[in-house]
Amino acid sequence: MLSKRVAKFNPSVCVACGACVKECPRSAIFIYKGCYAEGKAELCVGCGKCAKICPSGCIEIKERQEINEKALV
Repeated sequence: MLSKRVAKFNPSVCVACGACVKECPRSAIFIYKGCYAEGKAELCVGCGKCAKICPSGCIEIKERQEINEKALV
Protein backbone atom coordinates (compact mmCIF):
# COMPACT_ATOMS: atom_id res chain seq x y z
CA MET A 1 0.00 0.00 0.00
CA LEU A 2 1.29 3.45 -0.92
CA SER A 3 1.77 6.10 1.75
CA LYS A 4 -0.43 9.20 1.78
CA ARG A 5 2.57 11.50 1.33
CA VAL A 6 5.32 11.61 -1.29
CA ALA A 7 8.42 13.68 -2.04
CA LYS A 8 8.16 16.19 -4.91
CA PHE A 9 11.37 17.49 -6.49
CA ASN A 10 12.10 20.82 -8.18
CA PRO A 11 14.93 20.04 -10.62
CA SER A 12 15.60 23.70 -11.41
CA VAL A 13 16.72 24.30 -7.80
CA CYS A 14 18.52 20.98 -7.17
CA VAL A 15 22.34 21.04 -6.99
CA ALA A 16 22.71 17.23 -7.29
CA CYS A 17 24.70 16.99 -4.06
CA GLY A 18 23.31 13.53 -3.24
CA ALA A 19 22.47 14.28 0.40
CA CYS A 20 18.88 13.14 -0.12
CA VAL A 21 20.02 9.92 -1.81
CA LYS A 22 22.09 9.00 1.25
CA GLU A 23 19.30 9.97 3.69
CA CYS A 24 16.42 8.07 2.04
CA PRO A 25 15.61 4.90 4.03
CA ARG A 26 13.90 3.25 1.03
CA SER A 27 16.48 4.06 -1.70
CA ALA A 28 13.72 5.87 -3.57
CA ILE A 29 15.91 8.78 -4.75
CA PHE A 30 18.57 8.89 -7.44
CA ILE A 31 20.55 11.58 -9.25
CA TYR A 32 19.27 11.78 -12.81
CA LYS A 33 22.07 12.07 -15.40
CA GLY A 34 24.26 13.76 -12.79
CA CYS A 35 22.08 16.87 -12.95
CA TYR A 36 19.30 16.70 -10.35
CA ALA A 37 17.56 14.45 -7.84
CA GLU A 38 14.51 12.47 -8.87
CA GLY A 39 12.37 10.11 -6.85
CA LYS A 40 10.55 6.85 -7.44
CA ALA A 41 7.07 7.62 -6.11
CA GLU A 42 6.20 3.94 -5.77
CA LEU A 43 9.03 3.50 -3.22
CA CYS A 44 8.61 6.79 -1.34
CA VAL A 45 6.98 6.59 2.10
CA GLY A 46 6.80 10.36 2.60
CA CYS A 47 8.94 10.38 5.75
CA GLY A 48 10.40 13.81 4.89
CA LYS A 49 14.02 12.99 5.77
CA CYS A 50 15.15 14.03 2.30
CA ALA A 51 13.39 17.39 2.50
CA LYS A 52 14.93 18.13 5.90
CA ILE A 53 18.49 17.45 4.75
CA CYS A 54 18.29 19.11 1.31
CA PRO A 55 20.60 22.17 1.30
CA SER A 56 18.89 23.79 -1.71
CA GLY A 57 15.30 23.26 -0.54
CA CYS A 58 14.26 21.54 -3.76
CA ILE A 59 12.22 18.81 -2.06
CA GLU A 60 8.71 19.19 -0.68
CA ILE A 61 6.53 16.55 0.92
CA LYS A 62 3.07 16.61 -0.62
CA GLU A 63 -0.12 14.64 -0.32
CA ARG A 64 0.05 11.83 -2.87
CA GLN A 65 -3.49 12.51 -4.11
CA GLU A 66 -2.56 16.16 -4.83
CA ILE A 67 0.41 15.05 -6.94
CA ASN A 68 -1.65 12.49 -8.89
CA GLU A 69 -4.42 14.99 -9.64
CA LYS A 70 -1.92 17.55 -11.00
CA ALA A 71 -0.34 14.91 -13.24
CA LEU A 72 -3.72 14.29 -14.87
CA VAL A 73 -4.25 17.96 -15.80
